[in-house]
Amino acid sequence: MSSPESGLPNIAEILGPALQRLPREQAPLFIAIAERMAAARYREWAARVTEPTSSSELLACADREEDIARRVEALYTGSAAIQRDIRTAAPDLEELNRSIFAGRSLRQQFAIQAQGERAGAATWRSFAEHETNAQARATFLACAELEEVSAAVLESLLRGS
Repeated sequence: MSSPESGLPNIAEILGPALQRLPREQAPLFIAIAERMAAARYREWAARVTEPTSSSELLACADREEDIARRVEALYTGSAAIQRDIRTAAPDLEELNRSIFAGRSLRQQFAIQAQGERAGAATWRSFAEHETNAQARATFLACAELEEVSAAVLESLLRGS
């Protein structure tokens, strides 16, 4: 499962089957878990890059990922318990997530994540389109915008390298 133009893994295709196994109403909370994993990855990258501006930009991406997760989790009563159930139902999620990036150059990891951010933005917009609750719809649309900012940062770093 890779991006045809790059030969790199496609996050949406890889995580999609796990997402499809969940009830639709739990899907945003599943993605919130993935957002927190991405935040940790951004922090690792920030520690690895030597350019201070790049490090700051990556840390800002990590903060956006955490912000997305918090916003989504705030929409659901009992979100922590639901997420525990999701993790139980998908015990290999963290290893699957790690394997997407393992053994790849930093540049390749940025490219994979940028594509994942774009897919995430589209997913949040899809959730918003089907959402009847105005607060949830607005939250999902805001999350899509945050994803787009992080994608743009990664794409900028890729152009600069």
